[in-house]
Amino acid sequence: MIPDISQSLTWLEHHPDVVKGIQRGIERETLRVQPNGHLAQTGHPENLGAALTHPWITTDFAEALLEFITPVDQDVDHLLAFLQDIHRYFARNIGSERLWPFSMPCFIPDETDIELAQYGTSNIGRFKTLYREGLKNRYGALMQTISGVHYNFSLPLAFWQARAGVADAESGKQEISAGYFRLIRNYYRFGWVIPYLFGASPAICSSFLQGRETALPFERGENGLYYLPYATSLRLSDLGYTNKSQSNLGITFNTLDGYVAALKRAIKTPSAEYAAMGVKQGERYLQLNTNVLQIENELYAPIRPKRVTRSGETPSDALMRGGIEYIEVRSLDINPFTPSGVSAEQVRFLDLFLIWCALVDAPEMDSAELQCTRKNWNRIILEGRKPGLTVGMGCETRQQPLADVGHALFRDLRRVAEVLDREHEQPYYQQVCDELSVGFDKPENTFSGRLLPLLKAQGCGNLGLTLADRYREQLSQEPLAVLTEAQFVAESERAWQKQRTLEAQDTLSFEAYLAATQA
Repeated sequence: MIPDISQSLTWLEHHPDVVKGIQRGIERETLRVQPNGHLAQTGHPENLGAALTHPWITTDFAEALLEFITPVDQDVDHLLAFLQDIHRYFARNIGSERLWPFSMPCFIPDETDIELAQYGTSNIGRFKTLYREGLKNRYGALMQTISGVHYNFSLPLAFWQARAGVADAESGKQEISAGYFRLIRNYYRFGWVIPYLFGASPAICSSFLQGRETALPFERGENGLYYLPYATSLRLSDLGYTNKSQSNLGITFNTLDGYVAALKRAIKTPSAEYAAMGVKQGERYLQLNTNVLQIENELYAPIRPKRVTRSGETPSDALMRGGIEYIEVRSLDINPFTPSGVSAEQVRFLDLFLIWCALVDAPEMDSAELQCTRKNWNRIILEGRKPGLTVGMGCETRQQPLADVGHALFRDLRRVAEVLDREHEQPYYQQVCDELSVGFDKPENTFSGRLLPLLKAQGCGNLGLTLADRYREQLSQEPLAVLTEAQFVAESERAWQKQRTLEAQDTLSFEAYLAATQA
């Protein structure tokens, strides 16, 4: 069963102020599509600002793959209102295009239809596009059009002062980092609860396979639908956004020095497969380099330790400088039941679960045990709603019924919820526990359980377009809640000015710039 943390929960109940001031941020990805559901072939809308430099509206892998980013926020409702405002403004400035409401991509007949994200003529802009060229050549463009929601989370300094005895963030960076690594290890052990509750990709469109072989025992529905009857999140499966070649990197989450050293080693480790591809074909670049990872961001992981980087600083250098500042949860599928792709219920659940992960004792994990945790994730991803499903405890040394483990977890989460609800007039967090815990007895109440019947009845394309049309109409009619039109216009102008400044300031040739970054 789950670890006994009754003493830690009692400590939290006696120190409720230590969780006041949680900081959160959301990054929501989504594809722009044409009215017929095909991938948009237009460039990133110029009136919305430069994707390279806009703080809220940018692109990810493809030119049509948007990413909406909120600033850091301590208020859940304000955070989601800000995100919804970005969607509202975008809906009014997107012409006839729509935003695809699912994690798995829309109908894409050929990978050549996917244009890489373009960031202008500056060296940093060209570098970002070349990095994406490498991703396309290494893993295929189609995999890179899968969308998700990333949730950024940090506990207030008061938590670490009371829990770890630190004086301030600078002098206590080792203790704070150790605490976040404990959270991360627990996330690997128990984070499968996220795709169980919120996985929303139990099926794919047949065009996603593009003739590729798969060992998954898909059943076929109408309109080219491929599905697994008990799946929760095919996005997180080997079919989706994972990379088996990274499983042998030996990256663990025990100490800051060990994590950074392994990450730096990975970006310097040559790959025979990528060396055979080469860096250039004639005058055309194919990838940044031939190492296992081109840059650190190429590491696929369900959760990452993060710190805001300074100019010219790599993520690992930032971590070594200041320690872990926040963690990035990367296991959320797009929520198709809401226009902005994520709900208050999900945010509040993640708050509860991540606090629980920070409180639970977490023995260190070697790379073998880290790989072992993947077995539970795969069970949930591929057959999470299967009757009688069990999950492994202690790296498969024993099995427990999923429902029993889920209910035990939620008994702890309810105590955390009671603490967080002391700040509010309504028991928001306790309501989340009441609503979500039912899913362990009634899997049909989970996101995938609700979505799969709709997909089987209507097909991925028809349902996706129905939701995309509905949300476009809704968002375009709703008034802005926390931002103004003038703020969006001003931010767009600032973004273009920043990009032009970057392009004017370049003194190195792109080749010299590349050589300097790879040194």
